[in-house]
Amino acid sequence: MILGIGTDLANIERIAGVLERHGDRFRNRVFTEVEQAKAERRADVAGTYAKRWAAKEACSKALGTGLRMGIAWKDMAVSNLSTGQPIMQVTGWAAERLAAMTPEGHEAIIHVTLTDDHPWAQAFVVIEARPRNAPG
Repeated sequence: MILGIGTDLANIERIAGVLERHGDRFRNRVFTEVEQAKAERRADVAGTYAKRWAAKEACSKALGTGLRMGIAWKDMAVSNLSTGQPIMQVTGWAAERLAAMTPEGHEAIIHVTLTDDHPWAQAFVVIEARPRNAPG
């Protein structure tokens, strides 16, 4: 069953401007070390940050809170499988919220997809509750 859906659209040029103005202060407040390392290795640094920004916004919406009620930016983190597929991990208050919205006997699966077409970066997040004994 679907527990939550979220989407966000971020302007890459806006994120580039924030990076220029606020640099490490912005990076360190919003992004984990893993996210920063990924972005800084890419040719399109601002686009990579913008996609992750959009993913965090989308995740907070799928959790039903938006960025309020105690969720910190770093409570939601995007990394990638070896195949390149993005995955979302949640910690802190975001993990508590996810646990609270997951029905007993189920596990929560967070699906995330990212895309960009300059100047836009977009993310979709779907949170699924799957019965613990269901086949993968």
